[in-house]
Amino acid sequence: MNTECKTLKPVEDTGFQPINRAYNTVFRPNRLSLGLVVPIETYAKGPVPTLERHLERVQLAEALGFAAVWLRDVPFNVPSFGDAGQTYDPFVYLGLLAGQTQRIALGVASIILPLRHPAHVAKAAATIDVMSGGRLILGVASGDRPEEYPALNRSFSDRGATFRESFDYIRQMGQASPTFDNAFGHLTGGMDMLPKPTSGKLPLLITGGSQQAPDWIAQNGDGWMTYPRDTVMQARVIRDWQARVEAIGGANKPIMQPLYIDLTEDPDTRPQPIHLGFRLGVNHLRAYLKSLEQIGMNHVALNLRFNQADIETTLKRLADDILPEFTVCSD
Repeated sequence: MNTECKTLKPVEDTGFQPINRAYNTVFRPNRLSLGLVVPIETYAKGPVPTLERHLERVQLAEALGFAAVWLRDVPFNVPSFGDAGQTYDPFVYLGLLAGQTQRIALGVASIILPLRHPAHVAKAAATIDVMSGGRLILGVASGDRPEEYPALNRSFSDRGATFRESFDYIRQMGQASPTFDNAFGHLTGGMDMLPKPTSGKLPLLITGGSQQAPDWIAQNGDGWMTYPRDTVMQARVIRDWQARVEAIGGANKPIMQPLYIDLTEDPDTRPQPIHLGFRLGVNHLRAYLKSLEQIGMNHVALNLRFNQADIETTLKRLADDILPEFTVCSD
């Protein structure tokens, strides 16, 4: 079990603009932290996980020193998509996790903004942030499953514009008695939404392109969630992101990605490609993650869906052999 915290406690000046406890801890300039995608289980043979020991595994992840767990927003089990995620509504599930954990960051990658009214997103997210003591990181996206939109009477083709309107609405809800008008509603300053996020602002990380211009993402997001790529290409993507953020002035902003892994018993198993990741041993995984850290990646969310070994054994092996290089402290 990884009981030693070798890196940094949260400080005011991290190089990234401080937002809340989770954001300030998970994201460090020139450092990589590690999280896990929920459900923390193997379900390679079908789209629906069992969710066996789901809470115990999140609690184990916290005890072992992982920086974050990441839920997904999958309203419908769409056959063509092939993955039902954790199946539970993310905000309801976050409420459970907020009450059953103490330190680990609670992330969503990502809420599909065009499929929800932003008032509900803003209220639910602020509630989780307050209940967890500032441990929410909210990823947001425009959505990539066209089948879901008719079920909610929403336009798939207009999701880019809808995303921007929803994003702005959520931002406004952090203000006291906001006054604004957009496609989702009209507020005149005569009422307010409570609770407010712990810092007065939710950390909003934009996923992929979300049908937006890259400069808009750099200007408006508090960070960016991108996808796994060849390391050389990923280095170019990160440099471009950093340059766009620098061009708008102000603080630097973090970047993160997921990574599917199938961790073998042999620590020297060389990487073999799987969906959005690798089958490999811990020595090559450690080297790969260090290479991502060196090119500027700030967080990697490991996904064990295709992992063939026992999950608890894999988590403890990661904690013993990988986390000491990437651990952060939340208290």
